[in-house]
Amino acid sequence: MIFEEAQKEEEFVDQRQRAAVWQPEQAVSIEGEGRTPRKRRAILAAATEVFLQHGYMGASMDEVAAKAGVSKQTVYKQFENKERLFAEIVLGTSDQLLDGLVQAYAETLDEATDAREALRALARRFLDSLTTGSVLQLRRLVIAEADRFPEVCGSWFTSGFERSLVALGEALTRMTERGLLRELSDPTLAAYQFAGLVMYKPMNRAMFAGTAAGPVPGELDKLADQATEVFLAAYGLEGSAS
Repeated sequence: MIFEEAQKEEEFVDQRQRAAVWQPEQAVSIEGEGRTPRKRRAILAAATEVFLQHGYMGASMDEVAAKAGVSKQTVYKQFENKERLFAEIVLGTSDQLLDGLVQAYAETLDEATDAREALRALARRFLDSLTTGSVLQLRRLVIAEADRFPEVCGSWFTSGFERSLVALGEALTRMTERGLLRELSDPTLAAYQFAGLVMYKPMNRAMFAGTAAGPVPGELDKLADQATEVFLAAYGLEGSAS
């Protein structure tokens, strides 16, 4: 029984990791890649690990160099200083987050014929992908350094999550045009509301209680179901909310 429960927990975590919209870059070799690009990617991968683990203030350029297998001089040659390296990592993730979320909208909403099934599937994708340890650590890092680097951290939000919610509003509008939802007076606001219904509880718990305080099997299904029903009560067609 204990073994079966542990196996289920491992499968649950693995499913969420596969669904993640962002994972730290790995310093793998690419055939034909030159030494300088290879070193740069190795530094970014190492620095991402160090920043996520220790935060900005606790991150050491010596540790970054050691993990990347390069000299500290090489790190400074590629990235002028610690601030520039931090900005490169943070801003480099926003496009990856956006692409991953937009892909999720396309796969769950764009061909949908049933609003409830589609929204529930998207809610579950949100929960699976945005509560993984790497995404939570990245979000916590950006929030922690927002006052120190307001432009960089603000750009991470506007270029990543905010743009993704505009894209979600557009996907919801297409559902309206196919007769699956009511007319949306403010599609982006509706997108924010849906994301809030889905993510508020697990995301805030993880921000305050730590990455280890993640969801347990079964909880995500319940959150996805309830968020979908509340959203449909506001935006579903007559009789679509149960």
